[in-house]
Amino acid sequence: MAEAAAIAAESLAGSKARAARTVLGQVVLPGEELLLPEQEDAEGPGGAGERLLRLNPGARSRVRVVCGPGLRRSGDRLLVTKCGRLRHKEPGGGGGGGGVYWVDSQQKRYVPVKGDHVIGIVTAKSGDIFKVDVGGSEPASLSYLAFEGATKRNRPNVQVGDLIYGQFLVANKDMEPEMVCIDSCGRANGMGVIGQDGLLFKVTLGLIRKLLAPDCEIIQEVGKLYPLEIVFGMNGRIWVKAKTIQQTLILANILEACEHMTTDQRKQIFSRLAES
Repeated sequence: MAEAAAIAAESLAGSKARAARTVLGQVVLPGEELLLPEQEDAEGPGGAGERLLRLNPGARSRVRVVCGPGLRRSGDRLLVTKCGRLRHKEPGGGGGGGGVYWVDSQQKRYVPVKGDHVIGIVTAKSGDIFKVDVGGSEPASLSYLAFEGATKRNRPNVQVGDLIYGQFLVANKDMEPEMVCIDSCGRANGMGVIGQDGLLFKVTLGLIRKLLAPDCEIIQEVGKLYPLEIVFGMNGRIWVKAKTIQQTLILANILEACEHMTTDQRKQIFSRLAES
């Protein structure tokens, strides 16, 4: 990792901007400026070309690029704000150089991102607003009207200390983060107050991303052990509930230890638990 960071530092010093497609999976450093292939250039007679990505509304490019964590829009430029490996996900239509770009990094403190589903703890109630601890630098605000079916007369039963599963509606560095427990259609869709029973524990942000991956085998293997209810928060919190307290503690210990296990070690543990 240190050698990769040194190579990235030398590249940053020698060149102001690098093509994003050539550094996918490599280490990028804060302050780097990325270049993305323009779709119009690729289709034109001049062949594929690279230029600064234009993100302003007046640009003619038809490439739609979504900036994830670790990347920041500054005018018509795309800048790196965190040290880590550059990742890319192709758009639904495929090709074209667009899609989602983000920086995969290991960090301890969670930084709220718009649209992220998180688990929070209600710490205070101020008028019509609940203050929710999400593990960030400041608590998030949650309105009592941000629940399914909530009105001025029909208020949700939320108390200090309750666990809330919701998503961020507002999250940027200049404003207080704001949470809601409804989707764009006004439905709860699984969000709201989490039950009193169960166990809440914290893991690393990297493990959460690993568990939420579509091809993650850990969750499939865990589901075969015991019947359970489980909630994942992008802020590194997991809530799990099984039939008994013993099963709940076993599941929590397994999920915490999976981050440092190999595939063979994990299969051995699951086979032992299945036999017992």
